[in-house]
Amino acid sequence: MKGNLNADEAEQKYIVAMGPDLGRFYYLLVNECVLLHLEWAEYRVLFGTNPERIDLMNQAARWFFFRLQDTLWERTLLQIARLMDPPNSGKNKENISLLGLSELVDQVIRYKIDELIKIAQDKCAFSIDWRKRRIAHRDLALALNENAKPLETASRLRVDGALEAIATILNAVEFHYMDNGTVAYEYTVKPLGGAMALLDLLREGLEARARRRQRLASGQLLSDDVAPKRPI
Repeated sequence: MKGNLNADEAEQKYIVAMGPDLGRFYYLLVNECVLLHLEWAEYRVLFGTNPERIDLMNQAARWFFFRLQDTLWERTLLQIARLMDPPNSGKNKENISLLGLSELVDQVIRYKIDELIKIAQDKCAFSIDWRKRRIAHRDLALALNENAKPLETASRLRVDGALEAIATILNAVEFHYMDNGTVAYEYTVKPLGGAMALLDLLREGLEARARRRQRLASGQLLSDDVAPKRPI
């Protein structure tokens, strides 16, 4: 949805266009997908753009950024897998998942949505395998490498394909009810205080440290170079 609406206004617009049940559900689903896209964009800024950024992070805090990369990667796969959950996980345990759209949309587009969901399930299947045997649970045979079936191949390309399939479903619903065929998910979004801000600060800090070391080597220290560091 386009426009500068606050949360209540955005939800109400969906409710007016889609009815209360689908409108509220769709609003929650879109929020999940927006967060997924934003976090994936941040992952790409840090770890999927160029080797220079990787080198910058390794110089600053290799271990921390190594763990951050794994954490963001697994969180992305977990979020994708979650969107492919069944509509409910038992009595009175309904889920916010794409499969829940099927029972809520108009009959006239239900077949189309079901077909798009099948495509998305295929595109997202690798994430479900990772959740079951690596993220939510640790498969013992896999950990020991004892003739276990290998995890489904996961890559940035496959994540992009999964996100595209998810967006296609939402686009179809939005087009039907609101005559708006594009849900605004942009990898170019750069939130204030996001990954780019961190990289800029890291670069400035590393450059400042290099200059300090040069002054130390030449014996031309500044007063700030020898001042005690303030506790963080």
